[in-house]
Amino acid sequence: MPVESPQPAASPSTNPSSPPSRRTFIATTTAVGGVAVAGGLTAAAPFLGGTEADAAEAASPGSSRVSLTVNGERRTVTVDNRTSLLDLLREHIQLTGTKKGCDAGACGACTVLVDGHRVNSCLTLAVRLEGSEVTTIEGLADGDELHPLQQAFIDQDAFQCGYCTPGQIMSGVGCIKEGHTGSPEEIREWMSGNICRCGCYVKIVRAVEQTAGGK
Repeated sequence: MPVESPQPAASPSTNPSSPPSRRTFIATTTAVGGVAVAGGLTAAAPFLGGTEADAAEAASPGSSRVSLTVNGERRTVTVDNRTSLLDLLREHIQLTGTKKGCDAGACGACTVLVDGHRVNSCLTLAVRLEGSEVTTIEGLADGDELHPLQQAFIDQDAFQCGYCTPGQIMSGVGCIKEGHTGSPEEIREWMSGNICRCGCYVKIVRAVEQTAGGK
């Protein structure tokens, strides 16, 4: 009786019903990935011919362009939508006179004027200030002539370390403009958002009084 030869077992690579081998899977996914990357490079190609600013703006959908006037000069900057006015001034425009203290709106070191009103710049989003006018400590003096409140701070020796001084002066300018200088008590109340860790409050109040009296 003839003996039938045993049939060879089907190879996993040739059996259509068996799962692909590890080698086949890696080769396939690598090829597909290469096509996807090539497609991405092709889609990005139009930006290669533009400016760096255009490419950066296209790659950063969370950014916006904001135009505002800072100390009388028109500025247009593209920033992350989360950028504070404080960081816009210090990091993008290099106006470092405005100080970063608590970065939480509790110390007043970052006080500036926006459209004539006092604000904590660390709590103010830059992208919300389109068309606004911002005044910082650098914009108070007229050339070599100090603002009267700056001079009063010198006359009254109203600072020690000086870290809070820009915010104190900007807040004082706003306080005087608002008319809250009827008495030392009123000045202290309306300047209470500005903290001086050196404890120069008495002299700061005197400086504001001196300036308000000379207006």
